[in-house]
Amino acid sequence: MWRQMVYRGPVAPLDAIVIIVAGLAAGTINTVVGSGTLITFPTLLFLGYPPVAANISNSLGLSFSGLTAAQGARDEMTAVWPVVRLMLPLQLLGSALGAGLLLVLPPEAFTAIVPVLIVIAALLVIFGRRINGWIGAHHADAPLTGGRRIGLLVGALFTGMYGGYFGAAQGVLLIGLLSALTGLSLLRINVVKNILAPAANFLAALVFLIVAWHQVRWAVAGLLAIGALGGGWLGARIGRRLSPTLLRVFIVLVSAVAVVKLVWFS
Repeated sequence: MWRQMVYRGPVAPLDAIVIIVAGLAAGTINTVVGSGTLITFPTLLFLGYPPVAANISNSLGLSFSGLTAAQGARDEMTAVWPVVRLMLPLQLLGSALGAGLLLVLPPEAFTAIVPVLIVIAALLVIFGRRINGWIGAHHADAPLTGGRRIGLLVGALFTGMYGGYFGAAQGVLLIGLLSALTGLSLLRINVVKNILAPAANFLAALVFLIVAWHQVRWAVAGLLAIGALGGGWLGARIGRRLSPTLLRVFIVLVSAVAVVKLVWFS
């Protein structure tokens, strides 16, 4: 049904308000845990935008949440920078590959495994501490060597690919990966995620701009960016106030909603 809908003309005032509010909510959720795309993407479809145009404009607009999210957690940057520096190049490479897959492959080829990935990520968040004990990642300053380093690099590539293709719950995947393979606190893991995920979104958007620039709805991307900037600022402050246990519960709930949405309502 959505593929038959074609949008023409400027954004109506009421639609603009809806898009900004959706961007605000998505930016907040993305900063706290991820899956904000599950709010904005269906909203754009409901307003009549074609799926590919909605996905591209969404990737561009929501990437701005990372600017205010990173500012809100700048005190933690020194502690997380070694992990960011290790993962960011492959995260960006994966994002470019994922964006290419969106343009050349049918949705079923990639999205069939997404619910499984989200469930695995949620389990990694729940049992991350135990896994850390098994692999020896007890301390935040433990060197990222051997299997842990390889795991982070491979995980960065594949979560980047997923983020470039669609992006919903990419944050959950990153949190699960980092929970299992680093000794960072959940607060600092969230900071790493809030750098990597928006960077992947932004690079995917650049790929779309080069290859499918005619699909971009600039007004939509701008309105989403306005909301996402506010959401990034709000989410950074909310996330810092949540206890690790409450944050894990919230992650699992968001994961469950994401799986239900993707399996039964896509």
